[in-house]
Amino acid sequence: MGFQIQNKDFNKILESLKKEYKIYAPKRFEKRGRFSDTDLIKYGEINSIEEIVYDEKSHYSPKEIVYPITQTLFYFTEEEYKESTVHDKKIIIFLRPCDINGMRRLDTIFLQNGPFKDVYYERLREKVKFVMMECRESFENCFCVSMNSNYTDNYSIGVRFEEDRVICDIKDSDFKNLFEELGEKVDFTLEYVKENNVKVNLPNSDDITVEFFNDKMWEEYSKRCIACGRCNTSCITCSCFTTQDISYEENPNSGERRRVWAGCHIDKFTNMAGGHDFRKDYGSRMRFKTMHKIYDYNKRFGEHMCVGCGRCDDRCPQYISFSKCINKVSETLKKEETTNE
Repeated sequence: MGFQIQNKDFNKILESLKKEYKIYAPKRFEKRGRFSDTDLIKYGEINSIEEIVYDEKSHYSPKEIVYPITQTLFYFTEEEYKESTVHDKKIIIFLRPCDINGMRRLDTIFLQNGPFKDVYYERLREKVKFVMMECRESFENCFCVSMNSNYTDNYSIGVRFEEDRVICDIKDSDFKNLFEELGEKVDFTLEYVKENNVKVNLPNSDDITVEFFNDKMWEEYSKRCIACGRCNTSCITCSCFTTQDISYEENPNSGERRRVWAGCHIDKFTNMAGGHDFRKDYGSRMRFKTMHKIYDYNKRFGEHMCVGCGRCDDRCPQYISFSKCINKVSETLKKEETTNE
């Protein structure tokens, strides 16, 4: 069901929803960008439509709403422990089709990857409803079409932003009454980006051999990557973490256990007991990430992990392109196939 609604009335709907929901959307944080006098666009709680940045790509994904950067799992003393709690409100997130598809990958990792669910992820994720922001034109470095992530129908509300109004497709009955009161019924069909400037040729999984993992193509990334981890932290589907026990100063036998984002490009990620450290050179880390995104995950779950949002390309200070890396994998495999013939 479609509704057309003026911005001022849409703000009334947001105000009403905030009694029951925390509402998150891409938001501008002035002077917080990676360079001097640049802004940062990341997810934060909003109170009005004017705060939503819908005509630029957010620099970071919305995953931290359901999978916080630092998350307390439980508190402990000498004799007992107590599990942490979360807020009572439900959650609304404004996000694009690629990020909704990315959230589904996170669901797979945390909720379907083995016999046990991650309860700390689940208790936040089950609160979430999606408001999908229509994405008709590609941003720089996006390759969502190549990754089949440019489309989804998994949303409660779909929105098209115009200068003084919003046009909505309401799929969730929980929201229809609000829009019927303040909006005007219209015929409306959401549109999706159909072509990106960046195109990726995905490799055939059957062509990937054990020998390919030692190919010289990975040496380039040993020289260029600086292991800053920005690709991991900006990615919607990177889900790795480490755990830390924090002891309180007033009583070292009491404290809390936290999990904290980590990633395959970040130093010490592969440190093990006994001083062992795997993938010390940065090229092997790039190989690990690449093959996980377009090979390992696909073999297990039937789709590629990467959704083609392009944030890793946007954020890399060394201008390493993940989309070009995928294309190099395909090109290298074709050369190997020709040589073997």
